[in-house]
Parts: sequence; structure tokens; C-alpha cells
Amino acid sequence: MLLTPLPLGAVPDLGDAAAAPPSGIPDKDALRDRIDRLAGRTAKLQTALFAEGTRSLLVVLQGRDAAGKDGVVRHLFGRLNPMGLQLTSFKVPTPVELRHDFLWRIKRQLPRAGEIVIFNRSHYEDVLVVKVHGLVPEDHLARRYHQLNSFEHFLTDNDTHVLKFYLHVSKEEQLRRFKRRLDDPKRHWKISDADYKERKFWDAYTEAYEEALSRCSTERAPWFIIPSDCKWFRNLAVARIVVHYLEGLDLQLPAPTVDLETIRKEYEDAAKEAAVERS
Repeated sequence: MLLTPLPLGAVPDLGDAAAAPPSGIPDKDALRDRIDRLAGRTAKLQTALFAEGTRSLLVVLQGRDAAGKDGVVRHLFGRLNPMGLQLTSFKVPTPVELRHDFLWRIKRQLPRAGEIVIFNRSHYEDVLVVKVHGLVPEDHLARRYHQLNSFEHFLTDNDTHVLKFYLHVSKEEQLRRFKRRLDDPKRHWKISDADYKERKFWDAYTEAYEEALSRCSTERAPWFIIPSDCKWFRNLAVARIVVHYLEGLDLQLPAPTVDLETIRKEYEDAAKEAAVERS
């Protein structure tokens, strides 16, 4: 099943029930096998994108703490060629960043032609956190939604394709994942002071996400809502969408820029010289 993007203007259901995977999904091992095959296909498509060198892809991952953004990156994008891949995470703005418009720091991290860039949290923090904590007036927020759509429209006009994923986790599942972090010393590094502080604003974040996704899912830069209580289904859903989208670009390896017959002759001459040296 390929999940469809949120239609423009539609208000998503971000209740806890919507975070559960669909019924009848295969077992974990079968899902892992499918994800592995799709990750391999993504790597091949990335090679074509990089070699073509005219278009790029921006992947936006948003979600509450413990929704699985790092897991998606690891399982789907972990085998890609680092030469054509960048991962950026946006945290609390620095004093320098606050002296510029809210998109200034985002523009500096955009993909170059041929690249895939992943935003682990993104420019949408500036209509989510700021709304929940009342950091800007409401009229500023209204302008920001418009600016986000205009910004992404500009990107797609200039051959940067945009896919946006909201990883939807339920309140109960988030708490279970927080417990795993506490119980597993190897996960302690993931624990943040903000985890439980932000959890107190659960309903406010739900409202903020519903508004942002509703106002900023466009045909050019769609939002996909990914049920994420099951991490293997989550990874599979994102992988399918990315592969489907990249395949739709009809990526082509470019023609060689050298005379192959000349290069073949040079190779044959070098091979003969190597044979003589070995004898």
C-alpha cells in the first residue's frame, strides 16, 4: 500500500488511533526484507540523480520526540553514497540565526544539483514550536505559512523536489519509547531535558501540526502522514514513497563526455604495458 499525500486544505486526523499501522501487515522479518530491497533501489536511483546532476531532492522529516526520524534515516538512507547526501538537523536558533529571517539558516543547507538532503526537523519548527510557546504573534504565523509555501514553490521551480513526512506517533507509544531509553544504557544519549517538558504540550502540538500540515501540503511539496507506532511499517511506508517518487523522475545516466573508443585504446595499451612488466 502506497500512502497518499494530504490534499491541499484537508485537516488531518492526528489522534492516537491514526498512529497505528494498518491491519494485516506482514511480520517484522518480511517488512525488513522489503525495506532492504527498497533501500537498495534508492541507492541505485541516487546514483542516477547524482550522475545526472541537474535535479535534487529535499526530504523533510518531522515528528514528535521518539517518532523515529533517526530510524528512517538509518534504514532507508544509510547505504547511500555520502558524496551525494547531506543530513541536517535544526535545533534552537542561535543568536546569529535569530538576527535573520527564519528561512535564512534553511537556505544555507539546501541541496546542490544531484544531491539528496534530509532535514531531521526543519523550517516547520518555526510554525510549530513558536506557535505552541507563543513566541511570535498570530499574524506573524499567518505570514509564515504563506512564506513556507512560496519558498517551497521556488525550490520546485528550480528543480529541487520536496517530499515532507510527518511521522505520527501516539502518546502511549512515545512513553514506551522513552522508557526504553531509560532502561537501555546504549540509548541514554538520546534522553533530553525537553522530552517530558514538551510532552505536557501534547494537545497544543497536535493542533499546531494539524494547522501546519493542512496549510502547507501542496501538489509541489506534499505532506505525507506516516503512522509510526510500528517502526518497521513506518520505514517501509517512507521507503515506498521515496522510491516511487524518484522513479517518477525518469532519471537517466548521462552520456559519456569522452570518446570511448579513444579511452578503450588507451586501456588496451596500458594493459599491454602491464603484461610486459609482469613478464
